[in-house]
Amino acid sequence: MDSKIVLPTMTENADNVSNIHRRYSLTLLTPSSPHLSLFVSVVVASILVLLAELAYFENYDKFFIHLFVTIGVLLSTQIIDAHLLHTEKSKVRHVSGFGSLLWLVTALGGLISVPLFSKPELLPIYLTEGMFLFASFRIGIFTSVIGAKVKLAWAICLMQPLAMFFVIVPYQFWIPMLTDLQAIGYGIIFLTVGTIWTIITDRAGGPKVPSTHKVLQAYVAAWTRNNPSEMERLIEERSQPSKVSTFQIRFKTKDNEFRLVLPDVHPGPFHPIGGSNIPYQIYKNLNSSAMVMHSISDHSLNLPSKSQVDTYLASFANSSVFDRGNKCTKPVTVQVNNARTVGLLFDKTAVLILSLSPHGMEDVPLYVKNELDQYATNRGFDKLLIVDSHNAMGEEISPTDADDLFKAAKSNLDTLITKETLPLEIGFANLENQKILADDLGPGGIGILCMKIGDEKFFLGWSDSNNMQNGVREEIVNSLSKNGYNLIEMCTSDTHFKTKEARNKHGYFTFGSLSTPQDASSWYLDLAKKAEQNISEASFEALQHQTDVKIMGTTLLEDYSKSLDRTMRITQAFLIGTTIFFFLTMF
Repeated sequence: MDSKIVLPTMTENADNVSNIHRRYSLTLLTPSSPHLSLFVSVVVASILVLLAELAYFENYDKFFIHLFVTIGVLLSTQIIDAHLLHTEKSKVRHVSGFGSLLWLVTALGGLISVPLFSKPELLPIYLTEGMFLFASFRIGIFTSVIGAKVKLAWAICLMQPLAMFFVIVPYQFWIPMLTDLQAIGYGIIFLTVGTIWTIITDRAGGPKVPSTHKVLQAYVAAWTRNNPSEMERLIEERSQPSKVSTFQIRFKTKDNEFRLVLPDVHPGPFHPIGGSNIPYQIYKNLNSSAMVMHSISDHSLNLPSKSQVDTYLASFANSSVFDRGNKCTKPVTVQVNNARTVGLLFDKTAVLILSLSPHGMEDVPLYVKNELDQYATNRGFDKLLIVDSHNAMGEEISPTDADDLFKAAKSNLDTLITKETLPLEIGFANLENQKILADDLGPGGIGILCMKIGDEKFFLGWSDSNNMQNGVREEIVNSLSKNGYNLIEMCTSDTHFKTKEARNKHGYFTFGSLSTPQDASSWYLDLAKKAEQNISEASFEALQHQTDVKIMGTTLLEDYSKSLDRTMRITQAFLIGTTIFFFLTMF
């Protein structure tokens, strides 16, 4: 009788990865395109001009002149900023949009304060104060995101705000507003706060992460310019050497061969860094005739750079055979509450597919593999290959679901021992992403394997995607079943490749979030028919190879996660302090 497994509520790796993603998701606050950034900056600046001209100075007759000149100054200073900072215009447009928005909010606050505190003589101070707040924001962004030195940021921080100030404010008010000691005092405080913030947050990672700003800049370069080189360098220099295994079931027919691949490396950390697209790269390396499954692995097993990916792929030529034959058992499916396992036995090599769909789960933790490996050894299996189907979204696996998975898996293995092995025939069909144009799929698209075992046909579905939308697996299985096709399971590669930017809480598109379940079902039905037509007698070989590569490991993820937490706490403290000070200035 199986004892109930007592598990921790959360694994450290899953927690670190989700925390890093949550922190970096703040970058999604920026507009989605340079054109939108330009539009936002122009609109905010225009509203600021409108407010200043009509509410502050009541200068109605020159409004349109000041409006057009301000926009001209805004655009020209954006070009100068980009040149001086050696950065893209899109970034300085982001800064213009958000910075002028701070100025606008300050000006609005000034208007609100007049009837509240009956001090109209203080009104001009708010335009000057907002200009300095804009400048201090520029210091923070120039140094943290763009990578400018503090001295350069100070040298140019006032250039755009001051140029806009001279256009927005009538010339007779320039000297009184810019020599007001109270306004200048506020400005010095804001500029000092911005400088202190950028110095402290850059050092928030301590000795393990010497510069959090460099990590942020590398991330932005990878994300916005598709340039992963600096991020890969930072990650790889802290990655650790390791030996990783890869297992394959290679099916051979008279004319073709097909492989089920189970790599111990994990896709990630994010597109386009390192092994984020590793499933497709393996797939192409094997002549696009493979299903690259998700093993029991997590982000500690990420390959940090393209060079490590190349080393890993080159090792496929050194695979060794540890089992072979031409028979296997019919698949066994065992369901225990939410947990489902599908098992096949090839001679003495068992393949076990785990799923909680439609309820879903995060990556299956390593202790599940260790426990089942030991059980399989005790039951006389030479090798157990465990596939995490990754076919529904969910939280980290609960103790109850883990216990049910153990029960279903052990029952499955017990049943496989008793099953008769029968002659095997296979057929395979695939459809790459370019042909179906689905943005929730990686470039490997979808594939289906048809296995005729004895007198029955069974189908195994696969998609090169980062998980599946909950319920999509069930829709596809039911659709194929109605057409007479027994789809035993759906699996994904868990690729971290993205065809386009995903502005959602996950940072990626799950399969079925953009493609409709009906479309997906029709694609798999077409493939099932093609795979069935391609069926022919087959033999199999079970292969293994090991590769010496660098992997990210758990320490790196933990250090990045902690440094981001410290940075956010510091930033929150500065924001709260600055906001309190801003409200105090209204008195």
